[in-house]
Amino acid sequence: MISMSRSFTTLLLAFLITTFHPQFSSAQDSLKNTADSSKSIPDTLLFKIQKAQAAITEINSANKKGYDIEARQQRLGDIRRNISPLQKDFKAAGNKIETKSLMSYNLILKDAQARLADLTTQLMKDNNELQRMSQQVVDLSSDSLLTISAKDDLEKKLYQNQLLDIKQRLQDAGKLTGSNLSQVSQMLADVSALSIVANDLKDKTAEQLQQSGELALGKEESYLWNAPLTGSTDESLGYLVKSSYQGQQQILKYFINSTWDKRIMAILIAITFFIWVHTNFNNSRRPSVKQKIGELKFEYLKPYPVLASLIVLLNITPLFEPDAPSLYIELIQLLLLLVMTIHLRRTLPGPELRYWLLLIGAYALLILGSAAVNDSLLPRLLFMGINIFFIYLGILIYRKVKVRQFSKRYVRTVIIILVLLNVIAILMNLFGRVSLAKVFSATGVIGLTQLIGLAVFVQVMLDALELQIKLSSCNNGIFSRVSHNKTRLKSQKALSILSVILWVMVFLINLNLTGGLSGLLEQILSKQRSFGSIHFTMGNILFFVAIVYISNKLQKHVPLLFGEESITFNEGNTPKNSKVALIRLIIIIIGVLLAVTASGLPMDKLTVILGALGVGIGLGMQNIVNNFVSGIILIFEKPFRIGDYVELADKKGKVQDIGIRSSKLLTPQGSEVIIPNGDLLSGRLVNWTLSNDFVKTELTFKLSAEADIELIYKTINEEVQATGNTMKNLPPEILINSIAADNIEFKVLVWVTNIYVEAGFKSDLLKRLLLRFREQQIKII
Repeated sequence: MISMSRSFTTLLLAFLITTFHPQFSSAQDSLKNTADSSKSIPDTLLFKIQKAQAAITEINSANKKGYDIEARQQRLGDIRRNISPLQKDFKAAGNKIETKSLMSYNLILKDAQARLADLTTQLMKDNNELQRMSQQVVDLSSDSLLTISAKDDLEKKLYQNQLLDIKQRLQDAGKLTGSNLSQVSQMLADVSALSIVANDLKDKTAEQLQQSGELALGKEESYLWNAPLTGSTDESLGYLVKSSYQGQQQILKYFINSTWDKRIMAILIAITFFIWVHTNFNNSRRPSVKQKIGELKFEYLKPYPVLASLIVLLNITPLFEPDAPSLYIELIQLLLLLVMTIHLRRTLPGPELRYWLLLIGAYALLILGSAAVNDSLLPRLLFMGINIFFIYLGILIYRKVKVRQFSKRYVRTVIIILVLLNVIAILMNLFGRVSLAKVFSATGVIGLTQLIGLAVFVQVMLDALELQIKLSSCNNGIFSRVSHNKTRLKSQKALSILSVILWVMVFLINLNLTGGLSGLLEQILSKQRSFGSIHFTMGNILFFVAIVYISNKLQKHVPLLFGEESITFNEGNTPKNSKVALIRLIIIIIGVLLAVTASGLPMDKLTVILGALGVGIGLGMQNIVNNFVSGIILIFEKPFRIGDYVELADKKGKVQDIGIRSSKLLTPQGSEVIIPNGDLLSGRLVNWTLSNDFVKTELTFKLSAEADIELIYKTINEEVQATGNTMKNLPPEILINSIAADNIEFKVLVWVTNIYVEAGFKSDLLKRLLLRFREQQIKII
């Protein structure tokens, strides 16, 4: 009976394929027209034998390659196992499945439909190929030129053995092809049957979601004062809880199995955090480092940060799994509370620890008891008592508790949302909207627990950053070149923004709004829009802006990555290579190319835009382009480096930065002068420190004509040698500049080590000469 049904299925699929696939039917007709080659094709027998052998080899090769029947059957079994609990839940609960379960079912069925459609496409392709090969075997077997008969001539009898071998091989290929075709056809029928089941369940899910949306504000159960002591349904309370648990368990199992790649990313981040913190603690124990930073004590961070890494992992999980079911988020939050309890058990005082444990107990009771709430009185009263407790807790936190990691406005907003949602849950419970009461209550309470978890997460990250700052300052790392206070403030601000994003994501997941909002956002970002003949999407524009912004930030902070500090006049001359400017140019070019690619702008439209830019450049952007090109020339020509002392017109100073459009000079007075690169390239630039740092300085003074010139020469030489920052291998030059009736003007030329000490050297030398001349009673005019 089974073989007859499979044969019937095969014939039916063959009929459908030949009927609805014109290409296949036309190919079959062409095969029929060329079936008997002895009558229609004047080929030689040898050529026909070679052609038949090549066809048989191709068919055997395709059959030996296989069609992944076992792997596909396993995939089909996985889909069936995912759908089966949903069927049981629909059968057991009827029309009383919770909205959050329906949303999760919708995701499961949507994925199942996509996987079944993929299987159907692959099987149809294989079925068509097997049908073609089967027909080819039939045509070759019926070809009279390849058959043996008593009427064959002598020439054909010479190939009798080869023709017998071809006949046997055709029979074997036909059997193997028929077997594979039967398996593929049967599996195609199984996939079709399961697709019908999945579509039916999808329709039921969509129908119940529509009904739940229509009845969300309607009366589900009786008013609380009319509620019966026992449930009105025939099933026992335990049966309903068990059924709900089985359905939710399947949702969790499916979700965990289907999103393991995203979870691995979050786990890798947590492992990286553990290695980073543990390595820093080990480095801080070295004697040379410990002597500088002392003993490190952090309230939320330990040398082996296992619990801190788990806190990081559990907090960032929603960021990588935005489509998570609400039950998954609830369990993640419960696990986070337990981990924080272990982590903070020695930090929290006794009374606060008791309140903390009470909070965890109430949260667990709320989450686990939601499945047991039905239309009976006692469970609804118990649920209402939990709501009242969280309202009291929210008011208490609003008045007394301060969360220093977040702003007061953010904390108070979360507490107000907690209180309001629990008040709404009580009202919904009173008037029979039990499902909405569960959703609002769980959302508000998870918002509170997540606030606490994110506060600990932020403090853990700030402690880890503080540890890195202290170590980096000791080792002249990247944090030794930036302001520590600004780094702390910006890091806390960034972590606060991340925390708000995570809190909003979890809030929307618990309200079952992520699917609708993500669909709306996807529609807005992916919808094709047009501006004249240019077509674009908002997503392309968003990517374009993001890439340009990131590129700009990266090129601004390139000096920090290469260990370059801010240029000041308090240090000596330490010229630095202009590779920073070259890296900036590369980042800008790559950023522009990526931004243009992300914008989706066609090349023909890009040429139009470049043409428009050319007109704009010709009209009024010459200076900008000139400065940009000049910046590129300065990068490769290198007339000066960062840290060089240069002079341009009436401006003197130290090169602080070389940009693409302009460069900065730091003057001795402390002001920063921004000079366009075009001026630096076209102007007469003097670089005092290009090839060497030393410079010749000049001093002039007048002495009495009656003074001993030899003594003056000797005194000047002695004082120059005694003054520091002179070039020892280059002796000073002492010249008589002019002679008057009562005075002689002397000029002293001295080589000093660098231009930055010139003013100090002059002052020191003149002071020494003044004192010596007074001792020697040489009159200064």
